[in-house]
Parts: sequence; structure tokens; C-alpha cells
Amino acid sequence: MQEKARLDRQTMALRVAKEFQDGDIVNLGIGIPVLAANFVPAGREVLFHSENGVLGFGEATLPGEGDLDIVNASGQTVHPKPGMCFFGHDESFAMIRGGHIDISVMGAYQVSEKGDLANYMVPERQVGTIGGAMDLAFGARRVIIVMNHTTKDGKPRIVKKCDYELTGPKCVDLIVTDIAVIEVTARGLVLKEIAPGWTPKEVQKLTEPRLKVAPDCHEIELM
Repeated sequence: MQEKARLDRQTMALRVAKEFQDGDIVNLGIGIPVLAANFVPAGREVLFHSENGVLGFGEATLPGEGDLDIVNASGQTVHPKPGMCFFGHDESFAMIRGGHIDISVMGAYQVSEKGDLANYMVPERQVGTIGGAMDLAFGARRVIIVMNHTTKDGKPRIVKKCDYELTGPKCVDLIVTDIAVIEVTARGLVLKEIAPGWTPKEVQKLTEPRLKVAPDCHEIELM
């Protein structure tokens, strides 16, 4: 039986970008998260922040173009925008710890049903890079996780309890995966949207904790 099609990285980033509201200050993490800068809805002004000391940059440049001193969290060169500014790491983290970041978008290895986040340490390797993840997990007003729904060998990444080292407990608000959009609430995980061709039952089979299907659960909307 052929496996159903899943959303690709660009489409996942596009769905994440729908969450950005006009005037939001958004921090984008390494990997899929930084792609969201390329999909800001028309007419919305979003200020992107990076721990390396830049605020107000635009989408990624084409390969070989751009200024090597103006990069996002993944080290990709980005387009400068009017009003963009630079500062030291101390000021960058002061913005995060001071609660001035509206949304943090990060990847993850695991997210629990309570919104616990594990995204920096792989137990088998005993090595990890924490970066600003812990600060962002608690300093940002809203935390969005974007990741594949399962591991390469088909194990759930959304689990009842994380067995990876925690970045932060009860900090995740929304999970966007390659097959679903799930909200973390006080009453559990709520399945809000599903990828084209998928059913809530099929998403549940790949999710360890029990999902509550929203009354208006529908196919993922990208426009």
C-alpha cells in the first residue's frame, strides 16, 4: 500500500506564516522555521528577529546572492528591509527575556500532550546545541512548532510524555506538521486541520496521545 502524500517543507512553512499577524515580532529557528519568512501574507508587516542580533530582515536571497553579514538563524543570507537594525547578543536576548517577541517558531524532536518541548538533545548522541531555545520557549508570547509528524522510522513525535531532554515544559501553543495542525490546550491536543487526502483517524494512528477533533476540523488552508 502506497503511503499518502505529506506536505513538503515549503508548504509547512507557508502554513506557519498564516499565523503571523500585522505588526508581529517573530523569531524563526533553524530549518523549516526560517522558510516562513518567504511567505508573509500580502499586506502584513512582520518584523523578523534573530538571536545573532538583527531585527526587521526579509526573505532569503537566492544562492550566491546577498550580504554574508546579514543572515538568518540557518546562516542563509536574507534581504535587508527599510528600518532593519543590528545589535549585540545581550540586547537580542534582552528582547526575548523581556517578553518582546510575539511568536517563536521552532523545530522539535518531540512535543508532549501537555505542550512540553524537546528540541535540542538527542539521547543516543549525547550532544545538542541549545542556542536560544530555552529563552524563546519561555520568553515568547506564543510558541509554534513545525516538524514532521513522525520520525524516519515511523515513530510518533507527538507523544504522551517526552523521553528526550526537555527544552521547556508546557510552553508549546501550536504544532504544524506534514499531516496536521494541532492546538495545545488545557483540555488536551485539539486537531484543527488535516493534510489533503488524510482523515482524523489516520492522523490519530500516528499520534501517541489521544486527539480531540475540533468540530470545524478541515483540510489545511494555505490561502
